[in-house]
Amino acid sequence: MMTKKRLTIREIARFANVSVGTVSRVLNGRPGVSPETRARVLEVVRTQGFVPNAAARELVGQSTAVGLLLAPGVRRYTPYFTLLLEALSEEVWRLGLRVMEVATDARGLPLEKARAYLLLGAHDHDPRIETLRKDNVPFVLIGSYPGTFWVAPDDEDGGYKATRHLLELGHRDIAHLTGHLHHQAGRERLLGYKRALLEAGLRLRPKLILDGNFDALHAYRAVRRAWEGGLRFSALFAASDEMALGAWAALEDLGLHVPADVSLVGYDDLPEVGERLTTIHQDIPTIAREAVRLLREALQGKSPYGKRVPVHLVPRGSTARREVE
Repeated sequence: MMTKKRLTIREIARFANVSVGTVSRVLNGRPGVSPETRARVLEVVRTQGFVPNAAARELVGQSTAVGLLLAPGVRRYTPYFTLLLEALSEEVWRLGLRVMEVATDARGLPLEKARAYLLLGAHDHDPRIETLRKDNVPFVLIGSYPGTFWVAPDDEDGGYKATRHLLELGHRDIAHLTGHLHHQAGRERLLGYKRALLEAGLRLRPKLILDGNFDALHAYRAVRRAWEGGLRFSALFAASDEMALGAWAALEDLGLHVPADVSLVGYDDLPEVGERLTTIHQDIPTIAREAVRLLREALQGKSPYGKRVPVHLVPRGSTARREVE
């Protein structure tokens, strides 16, 4: 007797002629899908067959839900979050499970029970981590936190590589748009920026560190306010592609050209968001794959540890050598 091949989310999407994101929303019971499309996706799942992973069935018993917990203040509807959720959903689906975004209270604690959780947006003194530890609930953090299962891009190295690239192009007055500094990603990218400047023998200038809040509008306002206030720089490293695009818009509105007047580097390498942008690429599919591998180990009761995923620079058209006057 032939065994049915276990489908991936991408294969379901191809059979149903929809996007991977649409399949993810249907499988996770999320809104935003028409009844006709939802029925078509479910029909593909039913007719093509899906055989859950046996190891996953042993691990979770009757429960197939992996809860997704976002930290307070983390925006859901961003290109980065959408790509990460799609990648996580596909990897979890391979185990015969499903990702379910759960409701939370004001501190980010779950109001719905799941067999295990994936946490996004780690921050200092995160109550989610201490609560799940105390309740002995398996979880994996997308980010880094001591004493937990975690996976994160090598953010300090990414900040270092971005800044080093600008230094190698001859820039010395390099500004940095930060994200949330109480979150690991924003803090570590800032550390990489500082390390590159100090290695180059440059002093740190606090006025060149601008708060962009991981948001394009905040970044636009921060750059415009700084420049109109007299701050000058020949290059800018933004801790996300979204902030880089906000900065780019602000520079253009100020009558400046990228990269002729100001070189610009982003972070994430998001499709379509940063097509012209020199940026730091983080491997979202690998982060998702490692997160689910760690989740299996957490469910098996193994000792926690973390995994850094390498990042690399992608040079495009937003950086140029500084012209010496």
